[in-house]
Amino acid sequence: MPTLLADAGAGSGDPDLGLLKAVNSLAADAPGWLDSLVAWTAEYGILIGLAAIGLTAWLSARRRPDAPVAVAGVLWAPIAVAISELANLPISAIVNRPRPFVDHPEIDVLVPGKEDTLSFVSDHSAMSMGIAVALFLVNRKLGAAAGALALLQGFCRMYVGVHYPTDVIGGYALATAVVLLLAPIAMAVLVPLCHALSRTALRPLVVAKAPAAAGGRRRSAAPTGGRAARLRRRGDPDRDSDLAA
Repeated sequence: MPTLLADAGAGSGDPDLGLLKAVNSLAADAPGWLDSLVAWTAEYGILIGLAAIGLTAWLSARRRPDAPVAVAGVLWAPIAVAISELANLPISAIVNRPRPFVDHPEIDVLVPGKEDTLSFVSDHSAMSMGIAVALFLVNRKLGAAAGALALLQGFCRMYVGVHYPTDVIGGYALATAVVLLLAPIAMAVLVPLCHALSRTALRPLVVAKAPAAAGGRRRSAAPTGGRAARLRRRGDPDRDSDLAA
């Protein structure tokens, strides 16, 4: 079937295929255990790492003064990823690009079972970058860490031979567009929702428990005890007059 994207093997000077082969050729020279590690990382490891960063971002957001707004921003990350994946369904069908190893048997494939799926855009790249961009809007440090994992994801997808570089870039672009363009609409819904949840029994999901004020009461009581001790050291005039009598 014809595809929207030209065959990446149409010429030896094609940079898309050339970069893929340059990255994928690293697998041929690497030990088997490293290839297995990269394959697992490309399929599952980075997504697990991003989930851990997302959990950390949620725990941190609950402790902020603007907790409902921050939690709404964190909640937008998985929702944006889901929207990106839905948007990719018609895009993949329209572009109809086969996996690179289908047209180029010389590609070393480390992840089996991808023959009947389409290449553009990369789902894993879109998911990774969607989480990274959404979290960056809430927490720059955690968002930058997620962004580093998203870039690593793109490299790994080429290393294992299942995506062209343009598939990865397309996934990044799709996810970034969804997150940024739809964020105002999403936050207009999610922020009131989180504020409402903070007034229900689900409040701990939105706002962390405030620290107890008992310490403050103890501090205020301490001067009183100190004053009483100073009075005892100075002596009570009434007590002295009673003793004299």
